[in-house]
Amino acid sequence: MRPSRAWLRAEVLVVLALSLGRSAVYSLLSLAQALAAGPLSTQSTSLNTSLRENPWLDLLYQLLSIAFTLVPVALVVLLLAATAGSVHQALRDLGMDLGRPLRDLLHGVLITAGIGIPGLAVYYLGRALGATVEVIPAALATHWWTTPVLILHALENALVEEVIVVGYLYQRLERLGWSPRRILLASALLRGACHTYQGVGPGLANLVMGLVFGEWYRRTRRTMPLVVAHTLIDVVAFVGYALLKDVLAT
Repeated sequence: MRPSRAWLRAEVLVVLALSLGRSAVYSLLSLAQALAAGPLSTQSTSLNTSLRENPWLDLLYQLLSIAFTLVPVALVVLLLAATAGSVHQALRDLGMDLGRPLRDLLHGVLITAGIGIPGLAVYYLGRALGATVEVIPAALATHWWTTPVLILHALENALVEEVIVVGYLYQRLERLGWSPRRILLASALLRGACHTYQGVGPGLANLVMGLVFGEWYRRTRRTMPLVVAHTLIDVVAFVGYALLKDVLAT
């Protein structure tokens, strides 16, 4: 099946409206509201917050939130499978198959080291310059399930961003005849816009991350190392903060 260009354009718009495009719009609005409210340095934003007071209900809602957020990932795999011929081929085209797990893991760890440390430096620089709000990575109440749920949230973020904003978007924009440079810029801008609710600094840092990750996919056609790297970066941020928040508060 070879969908028309009009179909592909509509498909991309619908997918983005259901996922990261919607997130980018709300994130930019959040930044505008924050700038209007006063200096960014005096403001904060919390990630991974509790959804219910009752611990068991909170756990249920956390898991449901993760599951429903991943639905657009399943959708793009099915859409790619419709043109690739099978789900297996779609996963191979995304570089999400399990054909080279050790190499993907190693590359993911190396990317984590190359992106994570500079990203942390950019955050603190942004805080010093007043261009970044204080980010609280984990605002969940402490329960026996807090750490596993934070790890799942990290994996959720990685799958949504890397599968949709890198693998899916690249393949569809290539079919629409976009140049590699134009695709790279569009993907990176979308990623950066999704994080502007944290301030200008994180938006720019994620734009650079998008350029690096997008170029990686263009050269290797593998998103699995990117998912590994993104998951590790978020696990360190989420779980590390949850474990050390009492120390950091003193």
